[in-house]
Amino acid sequence: MLFSNVCLAQEEVSLVIKDTVPSKGTKINPLSPAKAAFYSAVLPGLGQAYNKKYWKIPLVYGGLGAGLYFYGWNNKKYHEFRDEYKARLDGTSKQGQHPIYGSLSNDGLIRGQKYHQRNRDLSALITAGIYILNIIDANVDAHLLQFNVNENLSVRPELYQNEIDYQFKTGIKLTYNF
Repeated sequence: MLFSNVCLAQEEVSLVIKDTVPSKGTKINPLSPAKAAFYSAVLPGLGQAYNKKYWKIPLVYGGLGAGLYFYGWNNKKYHEFRDEYKARLDGTSKQGQHPIYGSLSNDGLIRGQKYHQRNRDLSALITAGIYILNIIDANVDAHLLQFNVNENLSVRPELYQNEIDYQFKTGIKLTYNF
């Protein structure tokens, strides 16, 4: 009798099943990342257009254009140094005759060739890297477009008050709701 409890009424509990993922009418296309990467490989920037990230297209073409420009400029300078050095070896040009490279010694011409050849090769590698980065960006961006971001999974900073000393503490709370 001491531990008995009187219940006058009980509520009826009903279970309602709801879909936790909101349906926006979009389907997940598993081939979308591969298609975006293929488009970017065929024509740089086309994968970004496929992903509707139009602001990235000028960056892709700016990077590729700058790489190609510096490749061409260093290649031209390399050939100028090389042609002057060859002309000196042939005897068709003498030191001091050329208006630009006449004041350089043969050793200076060789160093100029090596410098511009190294920069030309580096420009080619950077341009190839930007091209590959363009393909990777299109692929990753297409993957992330399909990533479901909702409130069920969240990481938020939180302030809470300690019940013992009433001081505020900081922390990070990882919440996953089912």
